Amino acid sequence: MQQIASPYTLPNGSVLKNRIAKSAMSENIGTFSNAPTQTLINVYSVWAKGDPGLLITGNVMIDSRALGEPKNVVVEDYTHFDLLKQWAKTVEGTGVHLWPQLNHPGRQAFASINKEIVAPSAVPLKMGGASGMFKTATPLTEEAIWDIVKRFGNAARILKEAGFTGCQIHGAHGYLVSQFLSPISNTRKDKWGGVLENRARFVLEVYREIRKQVGADYPIGIKINSADFQRGGFTEEESMEVVQILSKEGIDLIEISGGTYEKPAMVKGNRKQSTLEREAYFLDYIEKARSITNKPLLLTGGFRSVQVMEDALAGGKLDIVGLARPFCLYPNLAKDIFDGRVARFEAPVPTIGIKLLDKMGGVELPWYELQIQRLGKGKQPKPKLPGIWAFIFTLKGMFIKSFIKN
Repeated sequence: MQQIASPYTLPNGSVLKNRIAKSAMSENIGTFSNAPTQTLINVYSVWAKGDPGLLITGNVMIDSRALGEPKNVVVEDYTHFDLLKQWAKTVEGTGVHLWPQLNHPGRQAFASINKEIVAPSAVPLKMGGASGMFKTATPLTEEAIWDIVKRFGNAARILKEAGFTGCQIHGAHGYLVSQFLSPISNTRKDKWGGVLENRARFVLEVYREIRKQVGADYPIGIKINSADFQRGGFTEEESMEVVQILSKEGIDLIEISGGTYEKPAMVKGNRKQSTLEREAYFLDYIEKARSITNKPLLLTGGFRSVQVMEDALAGGKLDIVGLARPFCLYPNLAKDIFDGRVARFEAPVPTIGIKLLDKMGGVELPWYELQIQRLGKGKQPKPKLPGIWAFIFTLKGMFIKSFIKN
């Protein structure tokens, strides 16, 4: 365990105490006015005591008019600043880094909880029977694009002032940054669309705005798709080019993932058995990325055994190991690994037998949200929780938020 327990220094000089990161997961346990709840704050205290090097929060939205889920935390001003400070203090004295993941859903925003949905272009989501939950987005104007860019920087600055130690741009999984990068969802003919240089302009401007507002000594990371896994979409080769662009700009940490709502490669229930057995889902990509950037690489997705994690680090393929769902069932995971108490950990895939929902993570994602809630309420994880409870939890949240919106 020489590699996984060793510290790592980011380009800006910030030091991660070890090579384990809790990657972002959907949490959806803010208030319906989109403030952090005590339950959310408590769960980060639990995870911080587990001793990882880095905790990355779930989606923190930058605009209250654009929600991915009913109870996302939103940071657009100082309204909930005291609660944000409490959240940041959960890692105080532990040496653990805590970074918010900043996001805008773009067209991947449920119609029931958003009055207006915006995106690069008016391209509807194609999700079979689930398409009715979304509506075709209104294309963003030039003015609106710059407003969103400013909002990313504004949110990052406020969170830095609250005490968070870095931030991550969510540029993966088909959300707004990812939508600008993909030629499927971005059909614009202006400077924000067309060739990759134009499609990458949005993420570049977002990074630059955040950097301007937080300063050179504050770590900024990004989560980016290795590919969309859709014909005609954002390709692996294009992803490599964006990695190079951001590396030249000075990004501090690059996390690799993949997929969108339409092609949810990031959802475990949507994976082939051979992929699951290999554990590290995007390892082939990150090996190629290693050859084109000297920036730190974080790989999330599929790691379930300490030996595979250690081998990946020892081979120099990546610098930080990202774990997400295992933290819901093993809240002291990092400490347990370092102490030799765990060599392998599992993360089940709950289902309810409705093929479409099971495939797109409609049960899987809220099931883990419920486990996070349990931790935040001082309870133990419940690995045998029936999947139907997660589905009911989702429907209830959508109904209440829709009622509030209307």
